[in-house]
Amino acid sequence: MYNCSNCKSNVCYQGKDCAKGYDFSYAAAKARNIYEQEEDNKILTVAGRIEVEHYMKYTRLEEIMEFCRLMEYRKIGIASCVGLSAEADILTKILSKEFEVHSVCCKSGGINKDDYGIPHLKKERYEATCNPAGQAEALNSIGTDINLIVGLCVGHDILFSKYSKAPCTTFIVKDRVLAHNPAAAIYSNYYKRKLL
Repeated sequence: MYNCSNCKSNVCYQGKDCAKGYDFSYAAAKARNIYEQEEDNKILTVAGRIEVEHYMKYTRLEEIMEFCRLMEYRKIGIASCVGLSAEADILTKILSKEFEVHSVCCKSGGINKDDYGIPHLKKERYEATCNPAGQAEALNSIGTDINLIVGLCVGHDILFSKYSKAPCTTFIVKDRVLAHNPAAAIYSNYYKRKLL
């Protein structure tokens, strides 16, 4: 059993096996095999380079753009929540200055929630379900190099990532209560007391 979140020494940072009674060598060996694959090696190397060259200097958006440049990605897909359409529009405008950008809204396809027994927010109206697999398939058909998640619901983001052929990263995590900053729940004394 691993409990890295409770570690105070972080000896792994100096290359020591810190698993305390657990053999991490099997997992480490599997990871090394993954990193020896050409694309995975490039992703790992480029991510490390961005960390070193732009640590505490670049925003998440700037890091994504630099990552795309260094990976030689030209086509960027955006899978967005309909509730973050304005944010997706601004992101598209910024990225389109340099990249070919394709965005797909979560409600694309207009699939009825009733078809899957999904509850409605407002019972008296038609409601389309989010369609993360459809978003992934749409971007797959375009052949995007990378896909950005913009505010997809928990679970919908999982399905989108599962069916996306291109690598995915998250630009915005939806959290309507905390202004799309979910980490605030563990920084706020009120939420820590409430949740602990």
